[in-house]
Amino acid sequence: MKTVADIFKRKGRNNITVMPDTFVLEALKIMAEKNIGSVVVMDNEKYCGLFTERDYARKVILHGKSSSELQVGEIMSEYLPIVTPLHNLEECMEIMTNHNIRYLPVFENDDYIGIISIIDVVKETMLAQKDTIEQLQNYIQS
Repeated sequence: MKTVADIFKRKGRNNITVMPDTFVLEALKIMAEKNIGSVVVMDNEKYCGLFTERDYARKVILHGKSSSELQVGEIMSEYLPIVTPLHNLEECMEIMTNHNIRYLPVFENDDYIGIISIIDVVKETMLAQKDTIEQLQNYIQS
């Protein structure tokens, strides 16, 4: 069974981070530039939370707040469920489904090491299925 560690092997751990005092508009610009749906919020080396497009839509736009005056730390998602590199993809899908979330912070020995998205989980699952199909085809043909 594929794990979170397999996702990191494929995509790496190049996470984009912002400080809690970063203005929402600046974080959105970074997300647009990098074509990502979330940024990790770190205060120096300490994980604080996650700022997502969903946070923006539900906590800024719907409340008529200003993106250029509101800081990420004021509206970020905190206390998300976490996983380790050893969690398998099925467990991640279950956590994401049960909590209605699209991103999972990954920790190892209480240290933040990265984030995975539902897209990462789906891609890794598809690759695993493709490998299984190829192995079965090779077995049948031999």
